[in-house]
Amino acid sequence: MTVATATTVTTATQEALALLVTRYNTLGESSLPALLAGYAENAHFKDPFNDVTGRGEIERIFRHMYATLERPVFSIQQSLAGERDAMLRWDFRFGLNGRAFVVPGSTALRFDERGVVIDHVDFWDPTETLWSHLPVVGVPVRWLRRRFSSAEFNHD
Repeated sequence: MTVATATTVTTATQEALALLVTRYNTLGESSLPALLAGYAENAHFKDPFNDVTGRGEIERIFRHMYATLERPVFSIQQSLAGERDAMLRWDFRFGLNGRAFVVPGSTALRFDERGVVIDHVDFWDPTETLWSHLPVVGVPVRWLRRRFSSAEFNHD
């Protein structure tokens, strides 16, 4: 993504991004409708577990999150805006079976001319943040991560 200068960033994108950041940082189950109002009816949403189109499908992802996770909270650390594109860097904190997790990630956003989100793509690593901590799959995931890491590689 090319970061645009302040003079080329549209006011609609800046305002929409600021509002979206505020809504994510204060998101709760009861404020979900306000967040979703910032997404187009046919918006696309993708993360490591979902790839859906439509505000109703996006809402289902969030409702599932609130039904299955303990105290989910987003914390947007940084936002960058282009003309119609934006990037977010965030932490997602939640509990699962009494255990606390922090998932760092980023999001690529695309806005339409009205300043509503038409494309939302999350980037985060489930093998590091989730799977490696699970009892059954954790051991092979940790082994694979070590196997493919260059940390132990010595090419001399």
